[in-house]
Amino acid sequence: MTETPETRAETRRRWINIGEIVAVAGLIISALALWNSWKNDGSNTTIVEKQPTAIPLTLRGVAEDDGKTLVLTPVESNQALQSMALSVRGKPPVAVDSDGRLSASDLAPLVTDVDEKSKRGTLSVTADVRYVELGKDRRGGGRYVISYRWADGGLFGGRSLRLTGIRRG
Repeated sequence: MTETPETRAETRRRWINIGEIVAVAGLIISALALWNSWKNDGSNTTIVEKQPTAIPLTLRGVAEDDGKTLVLTPVESNQALQSMALSVRGKPPVAVDSDGRLSASDLAPLVTDVDEKSKRGTLSVTADVRYVELGKDRRGGGRYVISYRWADGGLFGGRSLRLTGIRRG
């Protein structure tokens, strides 16, 4: 079968027509996409902000005035103490105000064991703490170990309790 010049021209025209149809279809699709993006001007976009999460309360303690007081503060700066109660099993709790100052004289009745050799010891306490975090009142606490030492009071003073630190326990 031989092709005549007329059949070649018809084939060429057919391919040109198919190409034109594909080009027009692409133009229509592009126009629809442009119209769709113009119509949705971003008003339905959702902005997601990460909400800060609550962090469990952990206390740190710094001994002041040669161990006569132990200042208890939260480790995280966005937490503020409201009140605290430290208790030992079978004994009445010791209240600590929002300033976090624990006096050695307040804790002395709870200390029962004395190591005469090292004059040091630890006291396991349960802390029940009310605090503010991210504008909300929260409750926390846990088990802590307060370390202490006994200091000689001099000629007439006897001995006195000195607090040296606190750790999670």
